[in-house]
Amino acid sequence: MTDSVPYASIESLDHEGRGIAHVEGKVIFIEGALPGEKVTYSVFKKKPSYEMATMKEVVLASFMRVSPKCPHFGVCGGCSLQHLEESAQMAAKQRVLEDDLWHIGKVRAEEILPAIHGEAWGYRQRARISVKDMSRRKGKVLVGFHEKRSSFVVDMHRCEVLPPHISALIEPLGELIGKLSIRERVPQIEIALGQDVNVLVLRILDPLSPADETLLKDFADRHEVQFWTQTKGPDTVHPFYPLDAPALNYTLPEFGITMPFKPTEFTQVNPVINRLLVRRAIGLLDPQPGERIADLFCGLGNFTLPIAHRGAHVVGVEGSAALVARAIANAAYNGLAERTEYRQADLFQATAHSLAALGHFDKMLIDPPRDGAAEVIKALAGRGPRRIVYISCNPSTLARDAALLVHEQGYTLKAAGVANMFPHTAHVESIALFEKQGFAA
Repeated sequence: MTDSVPYASIESLDHEGRGIAHVEGKVIFIEGALPGEKVTYSVFKKKPSYEMATMKEVVLASFMRVSPKCPHFGVCGGCSLQHLEESAQMAAKQRVLEDDLWHIGKVRAEEILPAIHGEAWGYRQRARISVKDMSRRKGKVLVGFHEKRSSFVVDMHRCEVLPPHISALIEPLGELIGKLSIRERVPQIEIALGQDVNVLVLRILDPLSPADETLLKDFADRHEVQFWTQTKGPDTVHPFYPLDAPALNYTLPEFGITMPFKPTEFTQVNPVINRLLVRRAIGLLDPQPGERIADLFCGLGNFTLPIAHRGAHVVGVEGSAALVARAIANAAYNGLAERTEYRQADLFQATAHSLAALGHFDKMLIDPPRDGAAEVIKALAGRGPRRIVYISCNPSTLARDAALLVHEQGYTLKAAGVANMFPHTAHVESIALFEKQGFAA
């Protein structure tokens, strides 16, 4: 810490959940501060036009402030908004989306959709937690998330956003790894929970000894988990014990769909919100029998199969060969192979020619990673489908792409809203509906 001032008045929140204030003509971003508050703060980074700071004391508290549930909040880098009341978190995320759409894209949605939300605690069914052997300094191995702005691992006892039965394993996992012969060579544990199995993937840099294997098997039996191991890249992920455990899967009951997946394949961390998001996406897209619909950045078929379930023919496009193979298998598993087809393509290199080669589409769903889908939208070249549903995990790239769709491709932004996929974090998941001007639903 390098500086402090008596107090600052907080005007709003930024995209990372930090309070924004103006002091002597400079913008100050203050971690832990909320709109409407007056706080004292301490600066840890100075730039010519702004400063980064942490809150020291609340002089005047916001009515939206609540006591964080997690004892590690403020140290752990996993959550940034536990001090903000849950409905206010959703309102703040909706404001981020609307502000980005206007300030970046110069567009406004004709309708603001109600926020999609669910249980705010114990929701996270996927996580990657770090491991650090601190035996010499603290007498134990630390298992947890990184501290804020640090590579240090938090000395955690529990995590309130993990399901309770997984949170309860944090300290036992540290004790387990502390007994392994390779405890200094286990940097990470990946958590992947399914309907019928809890998987823990150990990243190991050296082989397990026979004694290590015995310890892992005993832990798995006692805590009802399945261990997988990973020695290098994703191709080296293999089940270790027990080998007869059920396969990982999640379900979309509304569509009668079961989605098998491997523990390192991408799935949403919040299955309840994912179900609600799929329901909204299908409602906005309104697929009909006989329509030909594109699902771009389709992954393992999270939206592809519900669209096909409604009777449309769906072409899923994905850059990862492994995910394409998984999507094909999932379509067959759910009896939807005849209504689906998949192509492997790098959509970040899309051109008018490569997109046209996929054929005509009546409608399109786009679910890109954080970088967005600018090249895809440019490649539409005025020949896009009459309706596009865009799922986004980054409101700023959604806003950029919305500008391309509205100002260059002739679409209208009919509706937009947020889904609280990651409660207590500043992450903004959103969904938007675009229609060609003049099209009547």
